[in-house]
Amino acid sequence: MTAEPAVAPQHRPAAAGGTGPARPAGPTGTVGDEPDEAAQRLYLAVVSDGGRLAFAAAEDTDQAALRQLLDLGLLTPNPLGHCYTAVSPRAVSDRLGAELRSEATRLLVRAESLPDALDGLTRAYDTLSRASARTVGEAVYVEGHVHIRRRIAQLVTDCRSEVLTAQPGRRPAESLRIALAQDVRLLQSGRTLRTVYQPAALADPAALAYAEEVIRHGSQIRVLDEPFPRLIVVDRAVAVIPAGDDDNTAAFITDPAALCFLVGAFERDWARADSTEAAAVLGLGPARTVPERVGRLLARGLTQRAIGTRLGLSERTVAAHISRLRDRHGARTLFQLGWLMRGSRDDR
Repeated sequence: MTAEPAVAPQHRPAAAGGTGPARPAGPTGTVGDEPDEAAQRLYLAVVSDGGRLAFAAAEDTDQAALRQLLDLGLLTPNPLGHCYTAVSPRAVSDRLGAELRSEATRLLVRAESLPDALDGLTRAYDTLSRASARTVGEAVYVEGHVHIRRRIAQLVTDCRSEVLTAQPGRRPAESLRIALAQDVRLLQSGRTLRTVYQPAALADPAALAYAEEVIRHGSQIRVLDEPFPRLIVVDRAVAVIPAGDDDNTAAFITDPAALCFLVGAFERDWARADSTEAAAVLGLGPARTVPERVGRLLARGLTQRAIGTRLGLSERTVAAHISRLRDRHGARTLFQLGWLMRGSRDDR
């Protein structure tokens, strides 16, 4: 019987100081790895040397480069020939490409199934989120002027402390008549009422009559000559704001954070508003008639346009009042009229 030929031990790159133990044949590299520059140089050297690298000669090569080629399968151990043999890069590319496609498919399937796999955990977390959140207050929308006035009247009737209001525009005479009765009752019961007006809002006789009456019962009024939104706040617990351009819808807000913001905005407007001007416009000072109010504002240096805006009058109407005032006081110029109005007995 013929003896079997001796099989050379399988080699792997030797560590410093000698040949290491045998390594298993076949590539074991990570999918997608590519040989670096040193590994490519070693592969080209093996190919140029006939595609074979003796185990003994391998101990003198770049061990990291050799390990890359073995892991990728570009070199494979040949125990019978006591060498490493070069493998076609095309075959390696096909194999690695197939592995990459398989891995990509596996990742896609995993990505699709992941939400279902975590569904129970997701539901538990959502339950926790809902439990930790709390709803405090709300916004109730009311449509129609009649329903809005009725709901506001009920709030004022139930008021225990104060009412804050900001009135930027003119109010219908009917609304003022209804508001006067409820606001006087509010003030007579010891509650407070503070209102910020734009000058034009107090131009109508009905508005002046309302304001003078509530002031007589203790209301505080100031005039702010700049834009601001309409607002009512009762006991700092409910705020009423317009919810539409036509004021036919109102939002009744009870959310504490929104109330804090709205009250803060009112207080800033109140601090900037002018109580002296309110007294003059309302006739609590000497200037009770429209011409006298025009003269007072002229004496303060306002232009005809500014006076018209302040009192809600056209420039032509303001000019007519000024003309009559000039005739009454014998003033030749606006400056002289302003000076005379400023020094008149009524303004002292």
